[in-house]
Amino acid sequence: MKLSKLRLISGAVLLACACLAQAEIRLSDPLPLAPEVTVGKLPNGLTYYIKKNARPAQKVELRLVVKAGSILEDDDQQGLAHFTEHMAFNGSTHFKRNELISYLQSIGVKFGADLNAYTSFDETVYVLPIPTNKKENLEKGFLVLEDWAHGLKFNPADINSERGIVLEEARLGKGASDRMNKILYPKLLNGSRYAERMPIGKESVLKTFKPEAIKRFYKDWYRPDLMAVMVVGDVEPSQAEKLIRQHFGKLKNPAKPRPRLYADVPQRSQTEALVITDKEAPDDTVFIRYPIRVAQEPVTIADYRRQMIENLYGQMLSARMQELTQQANPPFIQGGSSMGKLVRGYESFSAYALLGKGGVQPAVDALVQEDERARRFGFSQDELDRARKNMLRNYERAYSERDKSDSAGFVAEYSRNFLEQEAVPGIANELLYAQELLPQVTLQEVNETVAKVIPDQQKKLVVFMGAEPKAGASVPTQQQLLDAVAQAERQKVEPRTERVLASKLMDGPPAGGSIVSEKLNSAIGVTELTLGNGVRVLLKPTDFKNDQVLMGSTRFGGQSLFGDADIYNARYASAVVGSMGLKDLAPLDLQKVLAGKTVNVGASLGELSEGFGGSASSADVEAMLQLVYLYFHDVRKDAGLYQSFIGKQQDLAKNSMAQPEAVFYDAIQHAMYGDNPRVDGVPRVADFDKVGLDRSLDIFRQRFSSARDMTFIFTGSFELDKIKPLIASYLGTLPVAEVPHAYRDVGMRPVTGVVKKDVYMGSEPKSTISITFNGDVAYSDEQKLTLQALGEVLNLKVIEVLREKMSMIYGGGFETSMGQHPYGHYSVALNLPTGPENVDKVIAAAFAEINKMKTDGPSAADLEKVKLNWITRQQKSLRENNYWMNQLMGSVTQGRDPAYLLRYEQRVRALTPQAVKLAAQRYLDMHNYVQVVLYPERKNVAAK
Repeated sequence: MKLSKLRLISGAVLLACACLAQAEIRLSDPLPLAPEVTVGKLPNGLTYYIKKNARPAQKVELRLVVKAGSILEDDDQQGLAHFTEHMAFNGSTHFKRNELISYLQSIGVKFGADLNAYTSFDETVYVLPIPTNKKENLEKGFLVLEDWAHGLKFNPADINSERGIVLEEARLGKGASDRMNKILYPKLLNGSRYAERMPIGKESVLKTFKPEAIKRFYKDWYRPDLMAVMVVGDVEPSQAEKLIRQHFGKLKNPAKPRPRLYADVPQRSQTEALVITDKEAPDDTVFIRYPIRVAQEPVTIADYRRQMIENLYGQMLSARMQELTQQANPPFIQGGSSMGKLVRGYESFSAYALLGKGGVQPAVDALVQEDERARRFGFSQDELDRARKNMLRNYERAYSERDKSDSAGFVAEYSRNFLEQEAVPGIANELLYAQELLPQVTLQEVNETVAKVIPDQQKKLVVFMGAEPKAGASVPTQQQLLDAVAQAERQKVEPRTERVLASKLMDGPPAGGSIVSEKLNSAIGVTELTLGNGVRVLLKPTDFKNDQVLMGSTRFGGQSLFGDADIYNARYASAVVGSMGLKDLAPLDLQKVLAGKTVNVGASLGELSEGFGGSASSADVEAMLQLVYLYFHDVRKDAGLYQSFIGKQQDLAKNSMAQPEAVFYDAIQHAMYGDNPRVDGVPRVADFDKVGLDRSLDIFRQRFSSARDMTFIFTGSFELDKIKPLIASYLGTLPVAEVPHAYRDVGMRPVTGVVKKDVYMGSEPKSTISITFNGDVAYSDEQKLTLQALGEVLNLKVIEVLREKMSMIYGGGFETSMGQHPYGHYSVALNLPTGPENVDKVIAAAFAEINKMKTDGPSAADLEKVKLNWITRQQKSLRENNYWMNQLMGSVTQGRDPAYLLRYEQRVRALTPQAVKLAAQRYLDMHNYVQVVLYPERKNVAAK
């Protein structure tokens, strides 16, 4: 299990697991395999993983993992590992072209969101979640996996049809990053074969390859000794193993298999510098890559202990780098140093910075000197204690949630075990190691490890990547980059000092709060409290997670209460306050005080409302409430951190309009709303000149100095009797002075009629079509649901016609929305990336599908696919705290009984093709839409 992905728990688990610590841990012992997973191998060499897991219920995650990726392609196959993945959905032994997607949609599996696959350098992974409410679903799911493993047809006509789709996917990846990476990767990978085998491949090959080339790749590399089948979910292991043997035992390896070799990454022979610029680059970065080494996955418990030490110093070094950004004039916008994976089997230490106005030298100075400070002087005991607390807390919570974790997380872990030999000892063993081994790790041991790991003037690659310089500006030369690093290495560094902080946020709970009424909505298990100060609280205790409590709050008002002249102060008020901290604690000081706790809280001032969002472990609910209390009583004013925030935002904004996508988004917003000053377009540097410290702080305090008419919501793993006294103390004593608690309709409305605009930006031959239908509506939940259904059935047609039949797009589709605040309104937005030469054809095809929907409505089969997918997803959502938080929040803003959500399935099943047809006629008004099309720069596209 990757330590960085672990989660957290209540301290009570320590007692529950105390018996584990009685076992003797011998560092020389090999890491065991988690007892809850069955791993086996068929006689033909195919590996399988099986785990019974009840979350989500009635669902199994199936995976076919193949140790075959782009690195194995011959010269005439570049891109065909990925193309093979596409062909898995285009005809096989048991499914004709498009039959597979249609069948899976008919059982509630959505293409893209559920059914998917990916290809990388060294692997191809097929993702198939299957509902198990019907026995035949699982059996057919295994048939799909078997076909993927050895039954693809590669019909020449289907290959030719798919070429356009793959080329459109390749087109999507074009841009500044792609152009710069093509220069970077050969140097970064020291001339390794990896740099010559990008998974998307070469367009010349994709356009012209013969079917024999892709069939040869499939025959050579899709073989059982390079495959794993994974079955995790609501299924009996014996049944899963039987199906694996039945479907995959018959697979055979080639008589003379090609050897599966892994590419080497050579060592760097000299220090080099590289300067890469592009006029569409969004930002400037500097990157230092130190010598590459062979990565060692843990095999023994001693190896695992070494990995824990690496994670400890990584956490501490990251905190130091983050602290550098909290200065009035920080050396970089963000930056860090760490040991990280490069490609399979290799890792290296590297340092990275997103550059601010100071440019290269201060960023390089900070990176090199902070690494050298850690290498020479190490870390402090306080830093180690905090990191150890946080890491142990992570293990504890992961253990607590072991029976409430989704199946998808387990199959991801097993995939890494198969592909990279990542150890899978199981969270019970990992918690045992953490409890026993972490306390034994000494500061001296950590600092000795850091001194060996952090490079000391070794051969390196120094890279600058950024925008082409504007008039009067410049970018560093290669020699200037090398000189900057050399200068930083020569400077003297001193040991770090750390100021002493308080050990807790508050001395204790405030007195005087009370609960004056309590009532239970038994239909949904929600308790409503009214506190003595009038604050309303909704409580939904659940057992969905063992150690997760979510908090939210809302009240109407928000930015709407402030005039146009104040819009930037209002828009960024909560971000400014968040950047400065609470009491006398800057944000990083708060993290230090809260070390070992799992808690976060943020305030938000939205367009029409304001409120809080937060989460905590069950044991840290009080800390979460304390943070809320301090937001009302003790927000912090810090001119230095304010200046740091503004400076970083301006640095981020300076090149934003160099990106075609940003210009396109901005054009859509202004085409729809004109020059209304409240349009939230792409941020400009000048926007932040309008954000003042005193005024933004004043606006925040106006809205967050009183909790009057605010509703708080809590969902998760808490006990009512324990949380209610905390709520009474912290929320019941919040100030409730009179404040406006209704939003103001500022009159911002989209244009009417047909508006068309073409935008010319970007050097690549790529276009994007945006068509938005807007209008007024008498809002109702039924109309909103019907509009959503309209968008979904149209998306089925987008896939079926524009992608699969015409091969003119890779992705894209319709999104719908409907709201009642500040007035009843709806939106249907269509977004379709394509080639400039195909824009008119794609628009015509999309409008043809819209007209068919208005004339004929959807087929009953298509609507049933949508309905089944929705019902399946809601059944899973009903066991998720986030879903309940969102639904309860919606019930507050819409003023309705939250028990309404229990009728969701009934409402979905009541949808009819006729209702969707009428919605198409009502909402897709061909006399009222905004169309914006992005084209390449005029010199790169023929005049229309």
